Amino acid sequence: MEHFDVVVVGAGAAGLFCAGLAGQRGRTVLLLDHAEKVAEKIRISGGGRCNFTNRDVGPANFLSDNPAFCRSALARYTPADFIALMQRHGIAFHEKHRGQLFCDDSAEQVIRMLLAECAQGGVAHWQPCAVAGVRQTAGGFELDTARGTVSTGRLVVATGGLPIPKIGASDWGLRLARQFGHGIVEPRPALVPLTFDAALWAPFHDLAGLSLEVEVQTGAGRQRGRFLEDLLFTHRGLSGPAVLQISSFWRPGQPVHITLAPAAVGVALREAKLSSQRQLGNELAAHVPARLAQTWLRTLDLPATRPLPEVRDRDLARLGDSLSRWTVLPNGSEGWRKAEVMAGGVDTHELDSQSLASKRVPGLHFIGEVVDVTGWLGGYNFQWAWASAAACARAL
Repeated sequence: MEHFDVVVVGAGAAGLFCAGLAGQRGRTVLLLDHAEKVAEKIRISGGGRCNFTNRDVGPANFLSDNPAFCRSALARYTPADFIALMQRHGIAFHEKHRGQLFCDDSAEQVIRMLLAECAQGGVAHWQPCAVAGVRQTAGGFELDTARGTVSTGRLVVATGGLPIPKIGASDWGLRLARQFGHGIVEPRPALVPLTFDAALWAPFHDLAGLSLEVEVQTGAGRQRGRFLEDLLFTHRGLSGPAVLQISSFWRPGQPVHITLAPAAVGVALREAKLSSQRQLGNELAAHVPARLAQTWLRTLDLPATRPLPEVRDRDLARLGDSLSRWTVLPNGSEGWRKAEVMAGGVDTHELDSQSLASKRVPGLHFIGEVVDVTGWLGGYNFQWAWASAAACARAL
């Protein structure tokens, strides 16, 4: 039976980074993954250019049932640290929007960098190699793998979440956590488009493909989310950064409040009556996209072709109010198939924030997305992968 100081299960962002760092600290490391391809989620992220971090990362950008848990790891491995690693490997990048950093060329560069870090640390990498079972022993753990049984003193679970099952996502890490007595915060799709009842959505079906900046919010108290981002209409509902962001806060049965246009639009239209002879639809299109203007007027039963001076002030007030206070009730989301990340996961109350080690089982660690720490859209989840991996590796 082969023995390793550390076995890391999951060759995604967190697993690759942790394995490389641990190997470079002199540990003998085995990295395992059941999937055919390494780090597929990195490969497809950011439109193939990998939004690998965000300059403005802080604890407030993460959701968890234990909000303070992420502070330690994020403080000890920052975006500047990962940027320095990228620069050492000669990878060019750019800031795209609100602190979001992307590779100039390809996400493949990040994967090659992480594999090079693993090679530098002498990491053994078995992939594809499934793990059929794990047992606790006096000295740590034994793992029954597709290439035989191995033993280790430290087991790191970096198996990610449930989104995008077609690239190999599984619940293996959650099942292992339960096997060893860990609680699980109920997983749910996050950073995911929201859907609506087909009949209720019918009036907006023709808006598919339309995008505009909005303010969107849902929830209350600590679970309240509010964002100013781009909204995208789809055939089935709403997507775009605004909705992906708010979906992490949304719970079934909750309404979502959207400001499509400022409340001042109603006032502006009433003032325009004094001088404009244009049709209502054309005047409204000066404030919102023309397609939205036409559709919105139909939903309010206001003729788009009516000259503005002939429209009652109270109807203009109603129009402005409806655009600034649109409340919708999603009937669900596009689910794991379209979700970018998993919210929920291994309960962090049972993990040490310094080392990501289990408080229940000596030598067991959980890092990355499998843990109940979920970042906003925009590179935050990758930074949690790097930070949690680094915190874990320092403790191995």
